[in-house]
Amino acid sequence: MYDVAIIGAGPAGASAAIFCAKAGKRTLVIDNDLSITRRAWIENHYGVPQISGPDLVETGRQQAKKFGAELVKAEVTNVTRGADGLQVETDQGTYTARHVIIATGVYTDLAEKIGLRTKPGTEPRIKTIVEVDSQGRTNIDGVWAAGTIAGVSVHTIITAGDGAKVAVNVISELNGERYVDHDVYKPFT
Repeated sequence: MYDVAIIGAGPAGASAAIFCAKAGKRTLVIDNDLSITRRAWIENHYGVPQISGPDLVETGRQQAKKFGAELVKAEVTNVTRGADGLQVETDQGTYTARHVIIATGVYTDLAEKIGLRTKPGTEPRIKTIVEVDSQGRTNIDGVWAAGTIAGVSVHTIITAGDGAKVAVNVISELNGERYVDHDVYKPFT
């Protein structure tokens, strides 16, 4: 049983995974390696002078793994409610999680299949997004959405921030109190 299963390892999904794993939550990331970020060249990401999309995606995955997230390359085919939690069905097997974060970018097929409410997108070329509340919750209990699929701008820094926001909200719900993650810089003396 995972605390959190994240579908998608682009900026939103990997960012969510970093926060969840660093908070000590058993975190699974399932990705089909189709992130549109893999086609990007990025020069507008705070703190990074320039980076290729593939390098940004790989850096995010490595950060998530560093904190203990498990990554699986697979295609998610369904998410259903089981006796023990949410069942995430893939072409490589089924996983159980208490919460699921969908961070599939521009791809809404899975969201529509599992019954998430959608609405028209507002970004150019983003036709459909998932309806979420201000925390990232969807209409299915325990299923959250983050990043472009949740209606935020396609810019990588914005989707990454949204993934972090949703993860903090999931962690807070799991903990029963507001979660804050602040590392303290300890300069050399």
